[in-house]
Amino acid sequence: MKRSLLSLVLGVVLAASANLVQAQAQSKGVTVGTLECHEASGNGLVFMSSRDLDCTFSGLNKGSPVARYTGKINRYGLDFGFTQNAVLLWGVVSTSDKFAPGDLAGKYGGLTAQIGFGGGVGANVLFGGSNRGFALQPVSIEGFNGANIAAGIAAVELRAVS
Repeated sequence: MKRSLLSLVLGVVLAASANLVQAQAQSKGVTVGTLECHEASGNGLVFMSSRDLDCTFSGLNKGSPVARYTGKINRYGLDFGFTQNAVLLWGVVSTSDKFAPGDLAGKYGGLTAQIGFGGGVGANVLFGGSNRGFALQPVSIEGFNGANIAAGIAAVELRAVS
């Protein structure tokens, strides 16, 4: 029952996010690259978890700078289990076609859901970013090893690595 409920929630989140992504792409914004984050292994603490992130931005344009970020992802709500080797992948959207190292630093927040036993998948619908006009595309796709079930609110903070 819980598994089918979480699957339904994850499906609704992904469907709603697809509409937001399409609307955002039509109204404004230029996709400038991808942000790949490796999440530290850890246990869910039932109502909250916090894990470190190690991220790399790769621009779509030839010769675009590669930028590294560290940060933290905090999940609030149901989070029960253990994950390791988690990787999150976001499209990066901007109101400008220019990018400087450090521009993605900032705070992001939204919804999160994960399910898995042995291997698993998750989705994070996050909005926010720096005041420089950059944002993470609303849906990230996540893959991990472990046994975990999670649903709730996620907060991500990114810091540029010098």
